[in-house]
Amino acid sequence: MRKQILLAGFFFLGLSSCDVISNLPQTTTITQAEAAQAIREALDQGTGKGIGFLNKPDGFFGNEAYKLFLPPDAKKIENTLRQVGFSSLVDKAILQINRAAEDAVGSARPIFLDAIKEMTIADAIAIVKGPRDAATQYFRQKTTDKLVAAFLPLIKSSLDKFSATKYYADLVNTYNGFPTTLNKINPDLPSYVVDKAVNALFDQVAQEEVNIRNNPVARTTEILKKVFGWANKT
Repeated sequence: MRKQILLAGFFFLGLSSCDVISNLPQTTTITQAEAAQAIREALDQGTGKGIGFLNKPDGFFGNEAYKLFLPPDAKKIENTLRQVGFSSLVDKAILQINRAAEDAVGSARPIFLDAIKEMTIADAIAIVKGPRDAATQYFRQKTTDKLVAAFLPLIKSSLDKFSATKYYADLVNTYNGFPTTLNKINPDLPSYVVDKAVNALFDQVAQEEVNIRNNPVARTTEILKKVFGWANKT
């Protein structure tokens, strides 16, 4: 009899630790399934808003936080070209580089959705109870390599689509053609744009995550209200 009581006690202890998360003395609890659903909804909301913010005209070019300029290796040629009358060429190259980034980030959605689908219940619980950027860090870990790999051909295509490759090549070739140019410039433009675009996406996701965690109005569904309301009280 005593053995049966002990076994029953262990069973209910295991059930409470696996199925319900609660640090509150009241009756407020959330289940692991609710935690997982809320995190998936929060990530979906965050990525949707982040992509929508960037995937439009001036999403990069009109935002000082994300605006792309010339790659570091090419930045040193900008002043030289402007001084000798090629400012319009520099400006056009910068504009079209930003237009390419704005165009390409729209393709990030399926990659983020795959990461959301792959999330385990353990991942979700760790995110709910984790730091303010836990969801963003999860995305960085799970999607960075995939985003970079997927973005590279898309960025190249967008650079060509908006003639950024041409304008940038014209800019570099003009500088390289100067008799005084000893060190030729040929930086990797697509990789530079990919890096900037991926970082901008993660920054937008991080901002929306903080908004959902801190601002009850941003919790647009009942499950978000319940889970993140609980998280803020624990």
